[in-house]
Amino acid sequence: MLKSAIEYRRIRSGELELATWIQGNADGPTLLMVHGYPDDHRVWDKVIEHLAADYRIVTYDTRGSGQSDKPETTRDFRLEYLAGDLANVVDAVSPDQPVHLIAHDWGSIQSWEAVTSPRLKGRIASFTSMSGPCLDHAAHWMRDRFKRPTPASLLAVGGQLIRSWYIMLFHLPLLAPTLWRLSGKFWPAFIRLTEGVDTDLRPTQIRDGIRGIALYRANFLDRLFRPGERIAHAPVQVIVPMKDLFVSPKISDDLGKWVPRLTRRNIASGHWLPLKDPALLASHIREFIEALAKEEHHE
Repeated sequence: MLKSAIEYRRIRSGELELATWIQGNADGPTLLMVHGYPDDHRVWDKVIEHLAADYRIVTYDTRGSGQSDKPETTRDFRLEYLAGDLANVVDAVSPDQPVHLIAHDWGSIQSWEAVTSPRLKGRIASFTSMSGPCLDHAAHWMRDRFKRPTPASLLAVGGQLIRSWYIMLFHLPLLAPTLWRLSGKFWPAFIRLTEGVDTDLRPTQIRDGIRGIALYRANFLDRLFRPGERIAHAPVQVIVPMKDLFVSPKISDDLGKWVPRLTRRNIASGHWLPLKDPALLASHIREFIEALAKEEHHE
């Protein structure tokens, strides 16, 4: 079947409904793409253009963003609920076949939760992650370097802490939401300045920025001080933008401890890879999925 029209659905996850879009080749393998903060599903549009002829592609607005429902409390943004949303989308759009998961930024953080949780074991064929580490892995990475401090290890941790300055800001009760209200309209200018990409201010951009602060408040301190032992149950491709302003490439150095089947690709790009280099990203997604298919064929 050739490329289909876009199908819009609202998928139930607990008390919330998630706005979901399905497009592409209805007979192809299913790709589930999860956006980050403060984006919505449209961050994937340019990537989809390069993949829709061969793959069935599902995107959705995560809870509290875009056209999806908003949770009542900060606690409702905890990673276990985000991973539960992802699981419910997988069950609804691909009940009989595993999906290839592709995620960016906070989409990747919550996808790590899913790829290391028993509920979705066997339901994820592969995971391509970019610019969003597993919070538990990141906490262990920092702890290991403090346990065996060297100038290089302390410099690596310091580099990530500098990149994470905004996380501390987001934990201040009133300042962060106020800054979003006052400066959110300049978000396209920020992307243009830092990534060299022209983008539009979405109708829900400022609202999504304010709501999404809860992601940081609900999860970071808990995982920093109480990280779990999270082992990936699917093959993982980590795409590492070497010019990322927010996530240090070094934070991916220990992933072999947690990911039995790991592929790492370092690329000369910035944080918003789906906007900056969509063709390159699509080629890496395709190559990874095709390589896994060949492995399965020869087994």
